[in-house]
Amino acid sequence: MKWRQRDLEIFSLSFLDIISCGFGAIVLLVLLSKNMPDQAQDEAFATKDLLKQVIGAETAVDSLTQQLKTAKESRQSKEVLLARLRKNARSRAAELQSVQGKRVQLDDDLKGLALVQSSLSRASIKKSTTQKRDAEVGGIPVDSDYVVFIIDTSGSMKEIWSRVAAEIENVIAIHPKIKGFQILNDNGSPILSGYDGTWIPDTPGRRKSVIKLFQSWNSVSNSSPVEGLEVALRRYAKPDKSVSIYIFGDDYSGASYDPVINALVNLNTNRITGKRLAKIHAVGFMSNYTTNRFSTLMREVTKRNGGTFIALPR
Repeated sequence: MKWRQRDLEIFSLSFLDIISCGFGAIVLLVLLSKNMPDQAQDEAFATKDLLKQVIGAETAVDSLTQQLKTAKESRQSKEVLLARLRKNARSRAAELQSVQGKRVQLDDDLKGLALVQSSLSRASIKKSTTQKRDAEVGGIPVDSDYVVFIIDTSGSMKEIWSRVAAEIENVIAIHPKIKGFQILNDNGSPILSGYDGTWIPDTPGRRKSVIKLFQSWNSVSNSSPVEGLEVALRRYAKPDKSVSIYIFGDDYSGASYDPVINALVNLNTNRITGKRLAKIHAVGFMSNYTTNRFSTLMREVTKRNGGTFIALPR
């Protein structure tokens, strides 16, 4: 059998299909290999941008947080400073009010002293004087050797206690020289129990120490000077001593006038000679509870016992 040799066609339809497919595959690979690196690079750039934005946002948040913290600290500091300034302002206002109160009190004390000095200018220091006394204030002779203070120590007087102490200093200062003095409350209790019934020696140092003690003297009384005056007349007023008694008060809580006045006049009279044992003066203070009862009683008591009643301004 004899083989027949066929004619071989290279560029057949099948061959062209294979070549076309291969060529398409190559083109596709080329296209794919070109686009993938660009996409990855774009994604890398985008990620980097996002990272930068995140870092920037975190930095901004940290900055804002620090600013907020600083603002809070500054606000707290300012609030503390404001509270301190308000406290200082209240303190200064209280000090100013206190200074104004002391100034008013000092003005009142000066007026009281001026009134006392005015009264003294009308008096004659010599016992032989015949000058007529003013029926309202008159003069206070300062020739006594001994001085007794009878002080109302009730609550209303305690409210003006510094004024009372100042007036005691004023009155005792106008006596050039005395041999002794005594301070009783209106119930007759002495400021120094060790000198009960005797005289406190008059020396500059003793005056100063007693006045200092008086400023903190805590004694309770009933706003009636009658008891203290009776003690002073019985225990301190003697025929052989020249005594002046000063009654300090703002009110009288007793029930009657005439029986008290008559009893005091009898106590203050020497039964042998008929002369007075002591001169009785009174100083009336104005407080929040002052009535005219003290002045009514003291005007008559001082008038009938050779003394003077002085009413101090408020």
